Amino acid sequence: MPDLDLAITRAVSREIAHCALTFIEREPIDYDLAVEQHERYCALLSERGLEVVVLPADDRYPDCTFVEDTAVVFDEVAIITHMGTTARQGEEAAMEPVLARYRPIVKMQPPATIDGGDVLRLDRTVFVGLSPRTNVAGVDAFHRILSGHGYRVRPVQVTGCLHLKSACTAIDDETVLANPQWVDVEPFGDVRIIPVPDDEPRAAEVLRLGDAVCMHDGFPRTRALVESLNVTVHTVNLSEFVKAEAGPTCLSILLSRSTPAGRKTHA
Repeated sequence: MPDLDLAITRAVSREIAHCALTFIEREPIDYDLAVEQHERYCALLSERGLEVVVLPADDRYPDCTFVEDTAVVFDEVAIITHMGTTARQGEEAAMEPVLARYRPIVKMQPPATIDGGDVLRLDRTVFVGLSPRTNVAGVDAFHRILSGHGYRVRPVQVTGCLHLKSACTAIDDETVLANPQWVDVEPFGDVRIIPVPDDEPRAAEVLRLGDAVCMHDGFPRTRALVESLNVTVHTVNLSEFVKAEAGPTCLSILLSRSTPAGRKTHA
């Protein structure tokens, strides 16, 4: 896999307090604090050697800063998703022309629905969460798109949380940090599963940055657990985004610019 060198992010909507929620109770979100936290997150990505692109916010879409859900980028192709809640459909329009500079584009079509937060890649295996936002047709569409590029697609049942990556994320290609109460770990086979502490159920979402990870600073026991695996952990306060049922993976799309863009196709 080429080294990641570009992070695409999007500024925070002034309407973020009206974001879509599924499994948590709504709390007041401080917009100014969210903007400050987003800036610190972007600064960390920059410090890790990534060029950070910040797209402008669109206040029609309270969730627009959660760009991960709009597209999934592989070495060979960028898949523009058809998101699983109608309130967010349309956010992907801002992402498509940006990604088209670097990859051939495939656009998913209904009845398939999928959010990027439900997609976890470990080398050439792609795990896709069956969740409130991603349906069986979405998994099937991913299989059709990716099988021709040599990827294996495996569905994973998600319960009790919004996305697959709310329940598990990769530390490396052989190790996954997970909350087994929220995800069926059986499809991961021989992958090493590291359970998060019971009192930090939302701590399984970390953003892999090469040989390090980024996580919300509100999960000290999980941080210590990951560090015990000789993994460098960078923490950022993402409290306002946690209130929006989100975490560090939600706020960016990471890719390598080394693969040239190609023609646009539809699937």
